[in-house]
Amino acid sequence: MLDIEQYIRDVQDFPKPGVVFKDITPLLANPEAMKVCVEELLRLTEMQPIDKVVGIESRGFFFATLLAQELNAGFVPIRKPGKLPYTTFKQPYTLEYGMDSLEIHEDAIQKGDKVLLHDDVLATGGTAQAACRLIEQLGGEIVQCNFLIELSFLKGISKLRDYEIRSLLTY
Repeated sequence: MLDIEQYIRDVQDFPKPGVVFKDITPLLANPEAMKVCVEELLRLTEMQPIDKVVGIESRGFFFATLLAQELNAGFVPIRKPGKLPYTTFKQPYTLEYGMDSLEIHEDAIQKGDKVLLHDDVLATGGTAQAACRLIEQLGGEIVQCNFLIELSFLKGISKLRDYEIRSLLTY
């Protein structure tokens, strides 16, 4: 089987000095690598029933939409403030230096919907934690949070202790 890790490029000092950015664009550029990646992310779900796949802006959208299609589920975007056109709920969260927030349409998830949350990278966990709060505020039940990459040294999983967490690659 194809090793998707060979399609993850390290970019030194991006977006700031001292950071090694995990660039997934080589993976996205290769159709076979993308296919294998989707298959492996699906395998992580153990094919549990899923009503909605929620993707976090922006790189989470790449695979979340493909997962939704394969799971015969709806896709729901969670975005930065001011990017969604309809009435939203907002959830602030803490960054390393400051605050940010995420938004979701108020009608995107129905009470009792089984939800798969997907993002490309689990780093410090603040973004995923805020997304989980939004999903639960709407009455969704988070079946799993899955990620292409987990940066375990940043201990983001500690903010998601109440959820089943799965990642394809761990660094």
